[in-house]
Amino acid sequence: MGAAAAALALLLPGMPRSAAATASDGSADPGYIGFRLLEAPVVRRDDPRALKYIVDHLKPGTVIERRFEVDNQTATGRKVQLYPGAAKIADNAFVFAEGRTPNELTRWTRVKPSALTLGPWEKREAKVTITVPDTATPGERYAVVWAESGTPPDEHHNIGSIMRVGTRVYLDVSNSGEYADFRIQKIIAVRDKDGRPSVVARVRNTGKRALDLRGKLHIGEGPGGLDAGTHPVTEGITLPPGGSGTVKVEGLERSLPAGPWKVRLELESGMVRHSLSARLTFPKPGGISAAWIMSSSTRPYWYAGAGFLALSGAVLMFVRSRSRRIA
Repeated sequence: MGAAAAALALLLPGMPRSAAATASDGSADPGYIGFRLLEAPVVRRDDPRALKYIVDHLKPGTVIERRFEVDNQTATGRKVQLYPGAAKIADNAFVFAEGRTPNELTRWTRVKPSALTLGPWEKREAKVTITVPDTATPGERYAVVWAESGTPPDEHHNIGSIMRVGTRVYLDVSNSGEYADFRIQKIIAVRDKDGRPSVVARVRNTGKRALDLRGKLHIGEGPGGLDAGTHPVTEGITLPPGGSGTVKVEGLERSLPAGPWKVRLELESGMVRHSLSARLTFPKPGGISAAWIMSSSTRPYWYAGAGFLALSGAVLMFVRSRSRRIA
């Protein structure tokens, strides 16, 4: 690993782990495997995505390494296979391929060791290395670093089970800088035929990196000064560069008055953040009404890239990092 790449790693100290896995036949609980990423680029210390996933922007010819930890959270020994698997963004979702399906990024990726034998409650470290060829073309690639353990059939179960936990990989390759941004195009108020209200915002990815959108909506200054509180947007939407999609705020009470209301929508993906204030009125059941946008603020993300920085050492950060499924 080159000096510049080596300087772009930070350590994440140990925290509780809780990556649940369920039997493929829905019958037996095969136990739990924990997976925790231990390193992330220093330049992304304020990026919550980089603390969960491997997110980086590299020049062709760059090599990076990331350490991670796998632990057996059961009272029986387990053999765990470690490997990269292909992924893609389809229908505004991060989609994992079956098994060890390869793609261009997995062919650049090596995981050592390739297998771990873990005793009861034992944890071990492993390392993933990504070598970007000198001939790599610009663009973002996607993969998953998997930890997989299986339970064979026995006298009580005719079907075995396989569990997988891991971390997503978002790797952008370019000789130029990295740019991530999005735009909230419009907000509409909806009331379904049963009278339940919701709010929908259309978002366009105007940058060059995939986005995992999350956020919240505050509904206030309603009739008689009513405040309807703050509500999370539905998570799970991943927008590819140039893509568009919608985020929703659901679960609002049917009794919510029509308004008008003042709403503030705050969305983010990593270090890219946007907020928007608007006036909206909920329609009658089965109707849709557009909001009137009052103001907006933006915070895009631009970064020259690891290949352009010369850092003398790593910066230590102390943050919470939990093992998890890679939803």
